[in-house]
Amino acid sequence: MNTPRPFAPLRESSEDEPDELQHDPVGRHRLKVPEPAPLTEHGPARVIAVANQKGGVGKTTSTINLGASLAEYGRKVLLVDFDPQGALSIGLGVQAHELDSTIYNLLMERGVEVDDVIRETGVEGLDLLPSNIDLSAAEVQLVTEVGREQALGRAIKPVLDRYDVILIDCQPSLGLLTINALACADSILIPLACEFFSLRGVALLMDTIEKVQDRLNPDLKILGILATMFDPRTLHTREVRQRVIEAFGELVFESVINRTVRFPETTVAGEPITTWAPTSNGAEAYRLLAREVIAR
Repeated sequence: MNTPRPFAPLRESSEDEPDELQHDPVGRHRLKVPEPAPLTEHGPARVIAVANQKGGVGKTTSTINLGASLAEYGRKVLLVDFDPQGALSIGLGVQAHELDSTIYNLLMERGVEVDDVIRETGVEGLDLLPSNIDLSAAEVQLVTEVGREQALGRAIKPVLDRYDVILIDCQPSLGLLTINALACADSILIPLACEFFSLRGVALLMDTIEKVQDRLNPDLKILGILATMFDPRTLHTREVRQRVIEAFGELVFESVINRTVRFPETTVAGEPITTWAPTSNGAEAYRLLAREVIAR
C-alpha cells in the first residue's frame, strides 16, 4: 500500500492567480474512461465502503450521487446508511425519525430480515437501507456480541446476489461501525476534501485499513481516492490535489468534485444531482466517477 510521505507546508491560497495557473494540475484525459457495457444479469454485488474519519468531506454526497450514476448505467445499487446521523436517508427524501425499522433493527433484533428494512428510492434501480439516531446505540451494544465486527456483513449477505454494487456510507469516525463496514467490504472509496487538514488524517485512515486487512479482511483493497470540494480558482486546492496524486498516483480518480451550490440544493430536494440538475458539471463528474468505478 502506498503511504503518503510528509507534506511540506502549502503556500497561501489566492483567488487572484494569474491566468496561466488556472488549470487542472494533473492534465489527465478524462474522456478516455469508456461507457460501460449493459448488463444481462445482476449480482453478485461489489461491496464498497465510502469512508473517511474526517467529517464534511463529501462522503454522503458522493455515496448518493455515485449510486444514482451507477443506476443510470443499468447497475442495481443498494445504498447502506451506516451513520447514526441518517444524512444519506435524509438526502434521499426519507424522514429518518419517522422510520419504523432501520438498519439498527436489522443488526440488533432477532426476526428482522433485510427485506423488511430495504426501501425503494425515487431513482430506478437504486434502493436504500435507511438509518437514524437509533444506530448510535448499536456501537455500544455490539461490543459484547460474538463476531461483532461481522454484524453488517451477516445482515447484507442475503441480498448480495440481487445487486451489482452495495455502497456503505460510513460515519466520520474509525469506531466499531466503520470497522464493520470495512470488514465486509471488497474495497474502500476515500473522499478527500482538497484542504490541508484533510491530508493530515489520511495516514490514520491508512493505518486502520492495514489493521483491518491484517486481522479481519485480507481481501480489502483501496478502490480509489476521490478529490472533493475542489475549487480551481484557488492555488491551495490545486496544490493539495497535486500532493495527493504525487503520494497515491493511479489510486486517485480522474473525476474531481468541485464546490457548487447544487449539492446543498439536492439535499433539500431529497434527490441526487443526476436527477435534480442532470446537465450540471456536478452530475457529469459523478457519471465519470461511476464509469471509473465500473472500469476498476
